[in-house]
Amino acid sequence: MLTQRSRYALRAMLFLTQQQAATGPVPMNRIAAEANVPRKFLELILADLREAGFLLSTRGKMGGYRLARPPHLISLGEIIRVIEGPLALVPCVSRTAYRPCNDCKDEATCAIRHAMARVRDETARILDGTNLAGAVAEELAAA
Repeated sequence: MLTQRSRYALRAMLFLTQQQAATGPVPMNRIAAEANVPRKFLELILADLREAGFLLSTRGKMGGYRLARPPHLISLGEIIRVIEGPLALVPCVSRTAYRPCNDCKDEATCAIRHAMARVRDETARILDGTNLAGAVAEELAAA
């Protein structure tokens, strides 16, 4: 299940995508209010996203945050991986944090592993295939 932290990150990034045409950075207080994210959590989330290269920040009275790349070049999968880590539900199918399961007798024949690999692949296909620009466009079309 997606954590609340990831949901907050996605909401903040989608809000910043909608503000892309605005002149200048968006203040953290405005992001928190408009994306309905507690400011305390938002500070930590935005710091992680900035360190990952998704955001640029400007300090000072006119400071705030803006996307570091065009929104069509940032996928939901990338954002979730920064916040959560690997998309895999079990460590033995992770592409970035592989670990054998302690209770598995044989990975090659493990039905759970094979099913979870398909889940990982489909989840990654959908999330990596959905970028911020497309998600905002879908949201606007649904409204």
